[in-house]
Amino acid sequence: MHKNMTNLEIAELLRSVAAAYELKGKGPFNRFKIGAYQKAADSIEHSTMELKDLWEEGKLDQVPGIGSAIAKYLGELFKTGKVRHFHSVMQDLPSAMFTFMQVPGIGAKIAYKLCQELKIHEEKDALKRLEELAKLGKIREIEGLGTESEAGILRNLQELKERGAARMLLPVASSIADDILVWLKKTPAVLRADPLGSLRRHVATVGDVDISVASDKPREVIEHFKNYPKKVRLIEAGPHTSSILVTGGAQVDLMVQPPVSYGALLAHFTGSKHHNIALREFALRRGLSLSEYGIKKLRTHNPELKTYRTEDEFYRELGLDWIEPELREDTGEIEASYHHKLPKLVKLEDIKGDFHLHSSFSIHTSHDEGLHNFAEMVKKAESLGYEYLGFSEHNPSQSGTTKNEVLTLLKRKKEAIEKLKSAKIHHIFNGLEVDITPNGKLALPNEAVDLLDYMIVSVHSSFRLSKSEQTKRVLAGLSHPKAKIFGHPTGRRLNKREGIELDWEKIFAFCEEHKKLLEINSWYDRLDLPDNLVREAVKRGIKMIINTDSHQLDHMELMRYGVFVARRGWAEKDDIVNTLPYIEFKEIF
Repeated sequence: MHKNMTNLEIAELLRSVAAAYELKGKGPFNRFKIGAYQKAADSIEHSTMELKDLWEEGKLDQVPGIGSAIAKYLGELFKTGKVRHFHSVMQDLPSAMFTFMQVPGIGAKIAYKLCQELKIHEEKDALKRLEELAKLGKIREIEGLGTESEAGILRNLQELKERGAARMLLPVASSIADDILVWLKKTPAVLRADPLGSLRRHVATVGDVDISVASDKPREVIEHFKNYPKKVRLIEAGPHTSSILVTGGAQVDLMVQPPVSYGALLAHFTGSKHHNIALREFALRRGLSLSEYGIKKLRTHNPELKTYRTEDEFYRELGLDWIEPELREDTGEIEASYHHKLPKLVKLEDIKGDFHLHSSFSIHTSHDEGLHNFAEMVKKAESLGYEYLGFSEHNPSQSGTTKNEVLTLLKRKKEAIEKLKSAKIHHIFNGLEVDITPNGKLALPNEAVDLLDYMIVSVHSSFRLSKSEQTKRVLAGLSHPKAKIFGHPTGRRLNKREGIELDWEKIFAFCEEHKKLLEINSWYDRLDLPDNLVREAVKRGIKMIINTDSHQLDHMELMRYGVFVARRGWAEKDDIVNTLPYIEFKEIF
């Protein structure tokens, strides 16, 4: 362990502690501790703020799921680099076990069994040795595993290697950039500051965080940047550029340009590479040469560089309308700009409701429950200016819950929602997120559906069915009249899991014919429907809904990331149904 662990590393540590408790004993108290550590790990992994920063600011209590005991242990971790209690819980378990648990599909019990049966105990080269023995057919010989498990482990090991060093998720990179921008603007030397590159274009994953500043005092700006409180290490500093490493291991690069030519810099370093190439070719055909400093006319003697304070001026010089950063991917935006046919992209302030919320109301769900109750989430929705919202907890578990129990639980939920009052929210809808099982059936008795206003139907298992099988499954699940929304349609988890294979021509055609909504899920590592498929849906006239998939209050703020995805897909306000006022929206449901 070390003091500067990232959120992901801390989450993995807490999951390791939970795994140790899972192996060491049973009983209600142990189950409570396992659940507490797992909830804390999920909350930390999903936080867009670095946990160490929150601890230093005395704000650990703002992270849902971190109780006083875990907060105390985390404090010890940040102070000393280790936690004595964690060491005592895990010390007699093989360290390789926790490494194996990084492989998707390997839980605590299987990881421990692999260590014991394959005689792999040390963390060093554990995954390499596991792969070698799997290729020799040794895993299939272990009781309770077999050839299918062995093939799955080999496949997941390969995916783990291919992922390599993960790029930052957009919400994480945005949080880092937002904090640095606030710091930069504390000095009057900074006249304007902006993110650059893939971050400004709101791409789902980001490499380094790049920031530009307009200033006539670059030395003052660089000095101020070097003093950023969350800086871990200075990488380099020059007269106009500087790079630092911040908490969590992200690199932040800064460049300073005089205000007189700032518009050209912003256009050039926002990119994308393909947009810039296409823009240069467009300019060359008009006898112009572009750079990050401005524009030159090529067919004149001693061409002078013309500078531009704003991007709008820069694009206008080329005879173009200003192009929103999200559109700059060389997918037709330059031609649309030239002909004044750019879309009027949907905005965050257009959103009037959220229809994918998981509350703490317990209905013995098949997946994770939310952390906050109905009233708390309604209050948060009021603060966001929403006119309506829908609660869509996961369906009750199919194992260990009878049909009568399911009906009783959903009746209780329906009654609880009907009792909710709000002075600002026009209506609160009663929904459910229901699994589409591998055979296409919904994981809910038919009688229970009558208790709901709507269903979000989603794929949460069997991700490796063939394209035809997966498509058949989804279309069957979507066929129910109350299945209004196809939730996180590709099932992807950024940096973790590829999406399912679907015949999108058939999915689009079905949604078009039966008025089904495709969800743009704002959850930080989903951002699903992906922007390329949003673009196709827009072309087909298929309506979409942007939801957050919130499991706690602060997740409801993730809506902006779903809006960014919609904008990258050229979606306008009319393409998104939850921009409608309540009086029109209710007709859909």
